[in-house]
Amino acid sequence: MKYKTKAIVFSYIKYSDTSIIARIYTEVFGLQSYIIPGVRKSSNGTKMALFQPLTLLDLVVYHKEQSSLQRIAEMRCAEPYHHIPFDIYKSSIALFLTEMMQKSIKEEVSNRSLFEFLYHSLHALDEVSSEAAKNFHVMFLIRLAAYIGFYPASLEELWKTAAVPAAATQSYIQACIENNYFQSVHSTNTIRRETIQLLLHFYRTHIDGFGESNALPILQEVLS
Repeated sequence: MKYKTKAIVFSYIKYSDTSIIARIYTEVFGLQSYIIPGVRKSSNGTKMALFQPLTLLDLVVYHKEQSSLQRIAEMRCAEPYHHIPFDIYKSSIALFLTEMMQKSIKEEVSNRSLFEFLYHSLHALDEVSSEAAKNFHVMFLIRLAAYIGFYPASLEELWKTAAVPAAATQSYIQACIENNYFQSVHSTNTIRRETIQLLLHFYRTHIDGFGESNALPILQEVLS
């Protein structure tokens, strides 16, 4: 049976000489692995571009319960990005967000509210100003926690197992909670770095195997 679903590409790995296996977060089935045969052939360059991380897709898929690999019947880009691929700030943020999603989201069942949050957030990243984008990854991590089940009950919960941050950092976190992606919140490199370390520590205390971020040093270098 075929099903229509919106989807967000998380990652892919090569499989055989011409195929890939893609990890894709779908609106209808949650996180799934899809085998896409022949997509790496030179004649399929356009299709291969559809599986770059965070691409927004419209899919028609086959779905078998208990199967570790699903198949795609039809695919197309749902809404192309206008700025993320061409803006060094936004592309670096997107790389970091991709890593955070992969570490945080494991459910192989539908969670429409989470999917809508991710879809909206990626649209927002494409559209926000460069100034607002500097705080985007912080706002994203704060909000993502609410959708995966451990939103902090208070600011103090963020650092209950870590050093208490400076007052300026506490005020910045509160401002990130109160404002949306499109509003500029005053910050400095030092404040953003302290805040993101607090948030990553908070995530590590709630998600087994969360580990360290490989993308964060690149993002911090770009934003500095």
